Amino acid sequence: MEVYCTRPHCPRPLNHFTDIDDITKLRTVQQKYCISCGMPLILAGRYIPTKLLGRGGFGAAFLARDRYTPTMRQCVVKQFLPAGSLSATQLQLAQDLFEREAVVLEEIGYQHDQIPDLYAYFPVIVESSIPGKQEQFFYLVQEYIDGENLEQELAHKGQFSETDALFVFRSILKVLEFVHNRGIIHRDIKPSNIIRDRSGKLHLLDFGAVKLVTTSPTGNIGASTGIYSMGFAPPEQMSGGQVFPSTDLYALAVTIIILLTGKETTELFDAYTNQWKWENFVTTSPILTEVLNKTLQSAANQRFQTATDVLKALDSPQKQQQQQYPTEVQSPPPIQHQTSKQQFSTIEILIGAGFSGLQGGLIAIALLTLIKSLPISLGISLVLISTMIFAQYRRWIGGSDLIIFPIITLPIVLFFFRGALTIPEVFFYAVIASLISMSVSSLFRLIYKILSMIM
Repeated sequence: MEVYCTRPHCPRPLNHFTDIDDITKLRTVQQKYCISCGMPLILAGRYIPTKLLGRGGFGAAFLARDRYTPTMRQCVVKQFLPAGSLSATQLQLAQDLFEREAVVLEEIGYQHDQIPDLYAYFPVIVESSIPGKQEQFFYLVQEYIDGENLEQELAHKGQFSETDALFVFRSILKVLEFVHNRGIIHRDIKPSNIIRDRSGKLHLLDFGAVKLVTTSPTGNIGASTGIYSMGFAPPEQMSGGQVFPSTDLYALAVTIIILLTGKETTELFDAYTNQWKWENFVTTSPILTEVLNKTLQSAANQRFQTATDVLKALDSPQKQQQQQYPTEVQSPPPIQHQTSKQQFSTIEILIGAGFSGLQGGLIAIALLTLIKSLPISLGISLVLISTMIFAQYRRWIGGSDLIIFPIITLPIVLFFFRGALTIPEVFFYAVIASLISMSVSSLFRLIYKILSMIM
């Protein structure tokens, strides 16, 4: 059986013991030690780490088996590693905070089915690599959610449709409503901390940064401790100031616009204007757009103050057909990511239309030179332009591809297929074709928006 060592910086943490491949022996063996560093491997005599799930700035997480359960239940062992060298007093304070956090997780986990249950918490004291000294590590053991987090889901399935993003929004708002009503702020909401299990239910993970609003050992109620994820945290959290329920709502709104656009936070936030520019990449219903923009305000007092307020705004009968989106978090809709039907900003449409028209104009000149028939040349050119537009719509081509095609076609037309046209005339007709394509696209975009507002 493979057992993973939890000591930080162990040179060879993966150990293999053939004598405990037998479950009967595994249940009764006293202890196993890391072959490389001597670290005890069976934590609290019960939990057997088998795989590293990930490391962060404040610890690590391991997939483990509970050998004191009939099915050798899988669980997650999270190791808390206080930074730096701590004195005895500081270490005791860290342990007290860790235990207090464990109490909070135990309470909210067993009361809400979208928060992992806490199974255990304990310290482990081991001999240090420095002779005569000891090291102390703290562990939490919690429920293992078998599924995929939304960061992974976004990476391999693509942008979320508005329906799917709204399902995530509503589902996690329900969790935050429960958590905030108990005076707790999560403080680290992001796609990687939301996991969808095999049945489709969403779970909010990683309460390692959880903050009790009403109980702070320093007396500074709700003060931040600098635990947050860059790009998701609002200004008050990044500055180390007081945090609020709207702090979590802000991070959740950032999560939703990432799922909708498939972009990184650095691409969506304009540091010059200090505003989120997510609407340049996706078009959403008026009500969702309005709710997200209010929740993304930099000033905490300008956002929605509670998760209940956000849910009420989403359910507002104005500007929205209420039955369009799911409202029950227990019954997730089929996952329909925007892998084929994408939404484009006005700038993307105009740029694509311009380059498609330019390319079409060059192709028309070349065909007219070869075929000598204006109707046939224009017909073939229109078919090719339509094909290019469809390829852009499906995201088969885009970005630099739109520039590369005309760059390749232009010299071929200028030197081989321009017929009786001069070089300035070739440029003139190609630019005219580009402008006509942009004008037609703008007209259709305007008609679409007018119909959308009316309907």
